[in-house]
Amino acid sequence: MAREQVRCLIIGSGPAGYTAAIYTSRANLSPVMYQGDQPGGQLTITNDVENFPGYPEGVVGPQMMMDLQKQAERFGTDIRHGLVTKVELSKDGGKHLAIVDGKHEIEADTVIISTGASAKWLGLESEQRLNGKGVSACAVCDGFFYRGQDVVVVGGGDTAAEEATYLANICNKVYLLVRRDEMRASQIMQQRVDKAKNLEVLWNTSTVEVVGDDAVTGVKVVNNVTKEERTLDVTGFFVAIGHKPNTDIFEGQLDMDSNGYLITAADSTATNIPGVFASGDAQDHVFRQAITAAGTGCMAALEAERYLAAKEVEV
Repeated sequence: MAREQVRCLIIGSGPAGYTAAIYTSRANLSPVMYQGDQPGGQLTITNDVENFPGYPEGVVGPQMMMDLQKQAERFGTDIRHGLVTKVELSKDGGKHLAIVDGKHEIEADTVIISTGASAKWLGLESEQRLNGKGVSACAVCDGFFYRGQDVVVVGGGDTAAEEATYLANICNKVYLLVRRDEMRASQIMQQRVDKAKNLEVLWNTSTVEVVGDDAVTGVKVVNNVTKEERTLDVTGFFVAIGHKPNTDIFEGQLDMDSNGYLITAADSTATNIPGVFASGDAQDHVFRQAITAAGTGCMAALEAERYLAAKEVEV
């Protein structure tokens, strides 16, 4: 079977991928998108989205992703089910090869990466069962729903400290569970934790179970030293032990930081390989919001269009 030739290949969906698709379609680049193993990205497992512009009454995550997909399809994006399992990127600005589901080969003039990142979880059955029903991996996204309530944050790094102090500004009480007797967070972040009067750090503490049937009603914890168990009466459980960018297939070809986030040029989505652009949570470890992902998807599309236009002028 001959390799399929495309002008623009979008790897992954979500706000970044769909926005890139909308812009590249309108620019007549005839983009082909492969949605990946989680079509729509992390927002498909998010119940309520109230901070994305254009939805004055809020919207559930899956519906928002369906809206974005329909908009991309309206302008002609070829959206396909499938997972890009291997890439061979051309360092000299030639054709980039992508292999889908281990068999279908595509050669693309430009590639826009929007593979996102996946939250790290504790691995508890109750945590997954109540995901979106009081369990969250993003305080900035979901903290609004817990105003004036008591919540738990799990983690000992900068992310956990930042999420806990953010929640302390809007919640009645915040428990920060740290499994050791010290935090990995930077000193300045630890100082912010100490200053929050309604934030209590529970040292040497691990989660046993998230309690609740249809919503979180408590969290059972254990002291790792004394082995004493107790249940905290809370309505929210925030896991802040980090995210893993879905960038393994680009390892050894694209520049990335020590955590696997793709590195792009300043004020740009351009990677170290010409014609390859990275958008969304695959390259953003700071903000990780749907709206910022959509913004970088737009940037990647505009840069892909300009890249192709410049190459055509050279020819």
